[in-house]
Amino acid sequence: MRENYNEILAFIAVARERSFTRAAAKLGVTQSALSHSMRGLEERLGIRLLTRTTRNVSTTEAGERILQRIAPRFEDIDTELEMLSELTSKPAGLVRISCSDHAAFNLVWPKLSPLLEEYPDIQLEINVDNGFTNIVSSRFDAGIRLGEAVEKDMIAVRVGPAMRMAMVATPDYLARNGTPTSPEQLTEHKCISLRLISAGRVYDWELDNGDRQVNVKSKGQVIFNHPALICKAALEGFGLAFLPEDMFAAALAEGRLIRIMEDWCQPFPGYHLYYPNRNNHSPAFSAVIERLRYRD
Repeated sequence: MRENYNEILAFIAVARERSFTRAAAKLGVTQSALSHSMRGLEERLGIRLLTRTTRNVSTTEAGERILQRIAPRFEDIDTELEMLSELTSKPAGLVRISCSDHAAFNLVWPKLSPLLEEYPDIQLEINVDNGFTNIVSSRFDAGIRLGEAVEKDMIAVRVGPAMRMAMVATPDYLARNGTPTSPEQLTEHKCISLRLISAGRVYDWELDNGDRQVNVKSKGQVIFNHPALICKAALEGFGLAFLPEDMFAAALAEGRLIRIMEDWCQPFPGYHLYYPNRNNHSPAFSAVIERLRYRD
């Protein structure tokens, strides 16, 4: 009886519209094809389903029985199919992001942890790397970098406000070693350095006073590959530290650290999510993008 399914659906349309013309338009078929289909259905069932007049179409007792008992079952099938379609568009699956620890702690996790509670079928992998990971070869869905460091062939979405770096030291260190006021004087000081593991080098301090940009190769007794250790060493008086200003906020407010050369720390574009130009994003990845997107 499977060959009758389409004909029964067509019958339901005619019975509800009470018109071959309107039903044919709704189904996207010609009126003559619809009439032929109805005659074929009636012949196969051996019973008349429709009463036709020049002005109207009505159902017979058998036709009304089909309309009342069988039509709702087809509607249930449509409902179930729609629910399956919704499942395919529901955010689910793995999203892999590469970012610095600063971005992970201060941006990515605070924004995405509520998303995971909202969509329990999303799985999130956050890979902390303070260097420049190739997200394509490493098979990440996206990376997060400062806006000025995003490659031009990538799609970039702003996910954070403008940022500033801060150069700091303890009051005792500055009392013993003096306070530098220019990039050139930094060579006379112990600088606590950050090694970028994936880049294979020590981070150059990028200074900008609005008129001049200078990259300073930091040198001192200690090199770390984690900013938290740089903060700790700075608080213990091992030298000057240079990191995003929010990492020193509490210590600066308490007077345990003093900010120096502030005029050489100009605002710069903050974090951006970047990813290859792909049109078919998964619902999970689209949800991540929208949750991270920065809104003034």
